[in-house]
Amino acid sequence: MTDLNTLVQPDRGQAARTIHLIDAKGYDAWLAAQPPRHRAAAAAQKLAPVGYASAILPGDSPEDWSVVSVVANVEKLSPWCLAKLAETLPEGSYRVEGIEPGKAIYGWLVAQYKFDRYRKADPKAQGPRVLLTTDPVKMEEAVRMAAVTFKLRDRINTGANDMSPADLEEAGAELAKAYGATFSVVKGDELQQGYGMLHAVGQAAGKGREPRLIELEWGNPEHPRIAIIGKGVCFDSGGLDIKPASGMRLMKKDMGGAAHAFALGELVMQNKLPVRLHLLVPAVENSISGEATRPGDVMISRKGITVENSNTDAEGRLILGDALTKAEEKDPELVFDFATLTGAARVALGADLQALFANDDTLAAEILAAGEEESDPIWRMPLYDPYKDLLKSDVADMVNAAEGPFGGAITAALFLKEFVPAKAQWAHFDIFCWNGSPKPGRPKGAEAVSLRATWKVLKDRYGG
Repeated sequence: MTDLNTLVQPDRGQAARTIHLIDAKGYDAWLAAQPPRHRAAAAAQKLAPVGYASAILPGDSPEDWSVVSVVANVEKLSPWCLAKLAETLPEGSYRVEGIEPGKAIYGWLVAQYKFDRYRKADPKAQGPRVLLTTDPVKMEEAVRMAAVTFKLRDRINTGANDMSPADLEEAGAELAKAYGATFSVVKGDELQQGYGMLHAVGQAAGKGREPRLIELEWGNPEHPRIAIIGKGVCFDSGGLDIKPASGMRLMKKDMGGAAHAFALGELVMQNKLPVRLHLLVPAVENSISGEATRPGDVMISRKGITVENSNTDAEGRLILGDALTKAEEKDPELVFDFATLTGAARVALGADLQALFANDDTLAAEILAAGEEESDPIWRMPLYDPYKDLLKSDVADMVNAAEGPFGGAITAALFLKEFVPAKAQWAHFDIFCWNGSPKPGRPKGAEAVSLRATWKVLKDRYGG
């Protein structure tokens, strides 16, 4: 992974080119105040008062040039204000004139992410673009967040042949070792006997790719207990209710919830947040074989609720249900779960806006405010209890998926709610974690979503 400390450095007056940031609304006044050569350069490069627009401004010699870029608000930079510059400027060092880049440091860093695990090294690849800052706190915060974002993107971008349940287990073990956490894994007969839904989903996978529950505990047991849970479906064929080819193409990313749980858990431990962390990743492949669970099969969950499998492609909620029950046994006060759970959430909100379900209005308000503050967009969806009737079964306590095309994200969340710790505040994030179209700082492929918002909530609550 790129050494992020080479991309942002303390400003000690070293040589660097200048970046001028101007408000879109102040563009005309800025342009009028420029010397003729700058106005000519701006016109030649078609600079306009729109976001991410930039131009090179000539100096007194060919090597003496600076950069101008348009932003929405110089007084309140978003994480993405400098991202396009970090992608397009020549290698070298830069400083922003007159202001500290603040949150924009994060975008500068993640804009230089490359997933090159399966590519040959490019001898013509550009060197690093280095940003200088006199704010060491913001610099360190941005480096930590960018580092876990790089890991998260790498895990999701990796092909399922190299990101199996065993690979997620290894990632959890490495994380536990790095921060002195307790690590355990449940699989085999113990999983089959104690986690009926989790085992059923993953039982068709081949040797070495068997289902398992990955657990990590960290922190002082006297501190408030929180649980972070991530859906770890390393590949989702849909099971016997098989997906079409188009629906299966991106299913390597169905472990995106696990990647987010690992990332948020690492931030908690790295920053020594005063909590007792319980990190759980139910890890499976939803495969097809003679061992596959069938539509109509009835599973006995860890909680004792019987569930008729009405759709084998609604597997994520099954493995999360057993993980939520395990979390309940430790009596947490706060539970976050992350899952690439439903296409219905994407139909409702699109790829960029992540769906939030919460059983507590105060918690939901904190998350939405944090998402707004961190430019990490989230929208609250309703836990509409009357829709629970859609989960009734003729032969078991409930089905895992309602019939019909309506309210799919809501009924999935209502299914999870049946397994949520009774005394806990709970937030469920139905996430996409993928950029279909590139944006500044967000290349096509895997993406961290709701991570910055949830980390802010934890910091604000527990004093990190």
